[in-house]
Amino acid sequence: MTGRPRGSARRRGPAPQRRSPLRASPVQSPQRRRGSPAGRSPRQRHRGHGTPHHRREGSPPQRAPAPARPRRFRPGTRALMEIRKYQKSTDLLLRKLPFSMLVREVASRFTRGLNFRWQAHALLALQEAAEAFLVLLMEDAYLCTLHAKRVTLFPKDIQLARKIRGIHAGLG
Repeated sequence: MTGRPRGSARRRGPAPQRRSPLRASPVQSPQRRRGSPAGRSPRQRHRGHGTPHHRREGSPPQRAPAPARPRRFRPGTRALMEIRKYQKSTDLLLRKLPFSMLVREVASRFTRGLNFRWQAHALLALQEAAEAFLVLLMEDAYLCTLHAKRVTLFPKDIQLARKIRGIHAGLG
């Protein structure tokens, strides 16, 4: 075991030089002044002194804007935000067109291929009832998940919730 205390970080390379904010900046030698070429490297000394090609005289240098990165949330934060969002809203969760196509397909199976016309309000009433049933079923299934001391919802939790509800509430 080394002689350093536990948890102390290893430093790589030389320690950084720290200056007191109260100290004035050191006086530069006349060779290192901006205007004189004496402190420059040979390449920098022989650069053309004409007008620079990349910008006009007197305008500040333009920096390219940094690409905006999407905000990173901690794990679980986004899920909680979505839960709060959907609990506040009263609109339907399923898309109307795919739901209506499913209803028409199921109805055509029971009517031996006859296609009936559906009122929009009838489809909306069916969708409201279906979503209410599914939400309550998921809530009950998640209670089964918590009872099993888990946080992941499994298909067996949904099956258990339907069995506990019975034939009428669990839809057989």
